[in-house]
Amino acid sequence: MSPIGYAKREGIDAFLEIDGKYIPGLKELDNFSHVMVLWLADKIENRNMLQMYPPYSMNTLTGVFATRAEYRPNPIAVTTCKILDIDEEKGIIRVANLDAVDGTPIIDLKPYMPPFDRVKEPEIPKWLSFLWPEWVH
Repeated sequence: MSPIGYAKREGIDAFLEIDGKYIPGLKELDNFSHVMVLWLADKIENRNMLQMYPPYSMNTLTGVFATRAEYRPNPIAVTTCKILDIDEEKGIIRVANLDAVDGTPIIDLKPYMPPFDRVKEPEIPKWLSFLWPEWVH
């Protein structure tokens, strides 16, 4: 597996800089409002941690697979981001809500498609229910 590009941070702005050979794969992505960005948490060293107290619920011991923590046996992360702009010629996508750091390898992009990517009645643990808004904007 090799990156298709890298995350670039400039203050609060986030960009996905796509490698030239993958730019043709961006065709029609600009017709979607959101993109699912798959990225590698490659700067994390402790990949053996299987349980933790998440920072948003320090009283709840959880398994790594019950969190979205970057500490994972395989450090693959996914973030659904709003597409703000695409420069298809240069292979640069400006996005909102990307939680990857500058220089993070991007391994794939998938358009957010409501028929496939949403759940009608999702359930989450009570220890998470008060923390985040119902929707990503």
